[in-house]
Amino acid sequence: ALKKKKERYTMNQETTRVTERPPFDRSSSQDSLDELSMEDYWIELENIKKSSENRQDQEVVVVKEPDEGELEEEWLKEAGLSNLFGEAAGDPQESMVFLSTLTRTQAAAVQKRVETVSQTLRKKNKQYQVPDVRDIFAQQRESKEKEAPDGTESQSVRTDENKYPGKDGQASNLIVGEKELIPVGPEEAPASETDINLEVSFAEQAVNQKENSKEKTQRGKGDDAPLPSFRLPKDKTGTTRIGDLAPQDMKKVCHLALIELTALYDVLGVELKQQKAVKIKTKDSGLFCVPLTVLLEQDQKKVPGTRIPLIFQKLISRIEEGGLETEGLLRIPGAAMRIKNLCQELEAKFYEGTFNWESVKQHDAASLLKLFIRELPQPLLSVEYLKAFQAVQNLPTKKQQLQALNLLVILLPDANRDTLKALLEFLQRVVDNREKNKMTIMNVAMVMAPNLFMSHTLGLKSSEQREFAMAAGIANIMHLLIRYQKLLWTIPKFIVNQVRKQNTENHRKDKKAMKKLLKKMAYDREKYEKPDKSVNDADVPQGVIRVQAPHLSKVSMAIQLTEELKASDVLARFLSQESSGVAQTLKNGEVSLYEIGGNIGERCLDDDTYMKDLYQLNPNAEWVIKSKPS
Repeated sequence: ALKKKKERYTMNQETTRVTERPPFDRSSSQDSLDELSMEDYWIELENIKKSSENRQDQEVVVVKEPDEGELEEEWLKEAGLSNLFGEAAGDPQESMVFLSTLTRTQAAAVQKRVETVSQTLRKKNKQYQVPDVRDIFAQQRESKEKEAPDGTESQSVRTDENKYPGKDGQASNLIVGEKELIPVGPEEAPASETDINLEVSFAEQAVNQKENSKEKTQRGKGDDAPLPSFRLPKDKTGTTRIGDLAPQDMKKVCHLALIELTALYDVLGVELKQQKAVKIKTKDSGLFCVPLTVLLEQDQKKVPGTRIPLIFQKLISRIEEGGLETEGLLRIPGAAMRIKNLCQELEAKFYEGTFNWESVKQHDAASLLKLFIRELPQPLLSVEYLKAFQAVQNLPTKKQQLQALNLLVILLPDANRDTLKALLEFLQRVVDNREKNKMTIMNVAMVMAPNLFMSHTLGLKSSEQREFAMAAGIANIMHLLIRYQKLLWTIPKFIVNQVRKQNTENHRKDKKAMKKLLKKMAYDREKYEKPDKSVNDADVPQGVIRVQAPHLSKVSMAIQLTEELKASDVLARFLSQESSGVAQTLKNGEVSLYEIGGNIGERCLDDDTYMKDLYQLNPNAEWVIKSKPS
């Protein structure tokens, strides 16, 4: 069917200009590929090819094909487990705590890669030995049997398959509102099929589904099925978003996300291959064809702290100045020669502040925005994970596709992730005006998919059949990215809990080492074995927390914990002490309550966090109100 549609489009192209074709029905209810022609996709692809003909040749990033075992070795490094092989393999103690927190499926994923690296190194006659991960996990199990639980981890270090209440939902018969992920109240019933369970490993959920489901799983690509709507159950200890954690904890999150993503793909039988870009010479200044990191370095000299390229922000604002109700927005291209001239003028005048933005028409700005994304030397979705994003279409259910996208977003470099977020938020605003601009979420996905997914593969030869399959698949992935962006920037609770467990174990080991050192130095042992007393323990009674606010008028306050007390209530009590003007400014999201120390480095709390529940999870934390980072 897709082939016939493309043939019809090709024939029409010979007689009709793209911008002059009559509009066809773009109902706001259109959600799936069978209700919507792929016309927008093929037109966009054709426009991209025409645009590239008018641009100067640019360097293409070379992707290195890894040697045997090299892929797995790189994977272990990215997962923070490089000391399990090579010259450091003789003493893998640094990774013992990390390994002790893994689920069964995560451990299997690590074991599989270590064994491959081990075999490769033996073939190469390396002198050092690679330990068998099974032995490492055996040591962890023995260690756990001897030690009492610390009580700070809500998820078992083993697996939570017995805790998971039922199957992973299928992609049909799901009911929810269109724009928002509807939160479930804290007292509501157990998870239904529509819930995205963030408390249990995604890979473990996949195992449970395979074990519990006798009927054949419906394929998630579901071109003829409406896109499901999911809801995010309420977590009383607070939802953790990307950006809420301290850098040292976020690094652990990324290690765990890579292992979890690999475990999920392993369980579902989908190949996950990371790629590595060979370093090539790229432009070290300018706007187009410049690496994101280089752009941000030069932009931060102009606007300190900026996280999104200034040209990217300006193009979006220029499009919005023209009104998001414009029919065919993003779909209708600007004139190719005019776009080329605007690019040259922008390169010369943007940073000087002399560029005349009034000369840029709305459709020109949209074409420049897409051109900027396409001409990044490395794709916005990153060289390492572009194929993994594309492989999401091969996962069996929509829910599993969403889970994989959640992990992939976490794994993106900061600059890529921040820019992608700005793009998706803009695209959602375009969709919000679909009644007037005739751009439904699927129309926008069709237009944007080739710009994000295909620009770095256009020169590669592929069969027509593969090209059609890829088109439908990446359009659906783009659809998921736009619609579920709020969920995708959430860090799953089971991963945060694993980080808490690592921090607790590391802290405990550090205390043991310190006590041993003090004993050797002949200090009085009892003096140093007394339990630590935090400031909170010392000056507040049980069931009360002391909240610090060093930059507010009221710098400290003791607050009684109740079942209903939320983080927003704590903030409100402090703001009530401020003048009306200051309070209003602070209410606009400039300050937040933070959980600091104990089993977490630092975590910004969402307003709906129930403080008593969080206190029970992390009783040794300090509570501080401070400004959010820019």
